[in-house]
Amino acid sequence: MPSLSFGVPRRLTFWLALAGGLVALDQATKAWVLALFQPGENLVVTPFFDLVLWFNQGASFSFLADAGGWQRWFFVALALAISVWLLALLRRHANERLMAMSLTLILGGAIGNVIDRIRFGAVTDFLSFHWQDHFFPAFNVADSCITVGVVVMIWYELFGKGAGHDRARES
Repeated sequence: MPSLSFGVPRRLTFWLALAGGLVALDQATKAWVLALFQPGENLVVTPFFDLVLWFNQGASFSFLADAGGWQRWFFVALALAISVWLLALLRRHANERLMAMSLTLILGGAIGNVIDRIRFGAVTDFLSFHWQDHFFPAFNVADSCITVGVVVMIWYELFGKGAGHDRARES
């Protein structure tokens, strides 16, 4: 039976498909929130969690949100450049499960947020956690993927195969 991977190794195809699934999940959840809410509108779900529609023109924690508009294309270009780098790393580490998972999560999240920046000029955020009057900045599925991916990567480098490999090289 002919392969549909177009010369891409099977494991890499799996990770790329997973990244595509994460992008689809991110975009589906954002579409759902966009269909239900107006900007700034929120729904209290629990005493510490709300659903809210918020557009972030900046980066994490609204960094550069008030920069005048140039940041939109800067963040798009930056995320696309990082995505190309992540693809190269993913190709090299496709057989290392934890590293490949971390790269896949970060890649899927980056692309999900790039789509928003291109479509809306801002990232759609909707998950809002808080304690009394203290609010954590709203975020989305893509942001969660990026965060979990970075945590997995750090774990891998400190305690996983990456740490053992570095120790072996130092000997």
